[in-house]
Amino acid sequence: MLIIIIIWTLCFLPAYAAAETMHEYTVRIDPELASIDVEARFSEPVRRISARDRNASRYLLDASDCEAGRSLNRSQWGMTLSGRGTRCLRYRVDLRRAAQDDRRNAQLSKTNVLVSASLWLWRPRGGPDLDIRFDVEDGERVSVPWQPVGTGRYRLSESPGSGRAVTAFGDFYSAEPEVADTRLRIAIMKPRREIDSDGLEGWLVETARNITLSYGRFPNPSPQVLVIPTNSWGISPVTFGRVLRDGGESIELFVNTRRPIAEFREDWTATHEFSHLMLPYVTIRQRWVSEGFAQYYQNVLLARAGIYDAQKAWQKLYEGFERGRVSRPELSPNNASRNRASGSLMKIYWSGAAMFMKADVELRRRSGGAKSLDNVLDDMQRCCLPSPRVWTAEELFRKLDTLVDEPLFMPLYRRYADAPGFPDYRKTFDELGLTVRRDTVYLNDSAELAGLRDSITEVPVSTVIGASGTDKRPALR
Repeated sequence: MLIIIIIWTLCFLPAYAAAETMHEYTVRIDPELASIDVEARFSEPVRRISARDRNASRYLLDASDCEAGRSLNRSQWGMTLSGRGTRCLRYRVDLRRAAQDDRRNAQLSKTNVLVSASLWLWRPRGGPDLDIRFDVEDGERVSVPWQPVGTGRYRLSESPGSGRAVTAFGDFYSAEPEVADTRLRIAIMKPRREIDSDGLEGWLVETARNITLSYGRFPNPSPQVLVIPTNSWGISPVTFGRVLRDGGESIELFVNTRRPIAEFREDWTATHEFSHLMLPYVTIRQRWVSEGFAQYYQNVLLARAGIYDAQKAWQKLYEGFERGRVSRPELSPNNASRNRASGSLMKIYWSGAAMFMKADVELRRRSGGAKSLDNVLDDMQRCCLPSPRVWTAEELFRKLDTLVDEPLFMPLYRRYADAPGFPDYRKTFDELGLTVRRDTVYLNDSAELAGLRDSITEVPVSTVIGASGTDKRPALR
């Protein structure tokens, strides 16, 4: 019995201890979406709290110590309390005004709002995680990027802080479909006009399935997916997209709801954004790595899903490589990213794509087709994702090299990252039997690596053959 008690203590006491050190927040949203009331109970006395956005002070209505009723000294940079500090703080934020100042709400119904968490979430710097519980009335919905730990409860942990977390409140379309081993937390904001929310959900589920055609899983167990209607009259169904990593991972997609759902399924933007989650956040000073990776995989995955045929996928890659090749040829990828030089956007977006294509081809060649970039990403996800920190390109490539039999990624990085010009993709194209005539790509099936080329745009058998031996590959459309 004593041994059992000791084992129980060693296994479970750290978890209880960790729970005791979390700051606990209770958040109440006014039913009229006018204000946010927050009660923060800290694990130890604090004297100063701040918000990530210095404009947050514009929306702070009042704040005081829970127990003594003392008011706090407020400034643009934070709130301070004299003496030994406090273990409990109550404050109120003007949600209506914050929403009015956020252009993302311009086309939304007044029954739902978007607001950056950095404008209403005040917290001590550093220290333990936050346990955040939303106390909402029936019919009210909340969407946040933080990891759910129970009904209406979330844990906010350390993260790269690549953007400003977006929170949604009110009456909007929400769903939590399961894809592979992932639960997507979808929030489709309600505009002033009717939209096909069910169709948009179906599109997002299909996009998530596209990602699983890499190694059979989705890289995040429960990401937030925000769909925000715009007033665009353009022809593109998705006008803009981005990934935010701020206490969690979320995908934000701005959509033209006037376009039919069929066009969303053929658009590459969402697959591009979802692909970013297969890598940790790489510093913006080397964004050519993450953007290039997503450019390569969006085309590969759309081919595997049957949305592109193989020729179209390689044609898209060729056209992108050419745009990158002529973009500021005197700059290296690192210089283009660090300096954000005018006219270098295509170099930033396509240099990494060419390099990851070369890595994928070499991995398949070395292993006789047994290994690929898909396998490396699988191992990367198991060891390191989602990641709580910012990575440099060098850190990422060194880590990837530990997941292969012999170094590959760092040699490619040393060859291309600081070299002016563009990675030599044409030699790789020739080896794969990709012939370019008058800017059109033709597939030569007699090339030595034609089989390897075809395997890149085919669904890996390991991702679709289950324990029953049933082939689950989607039919080509």
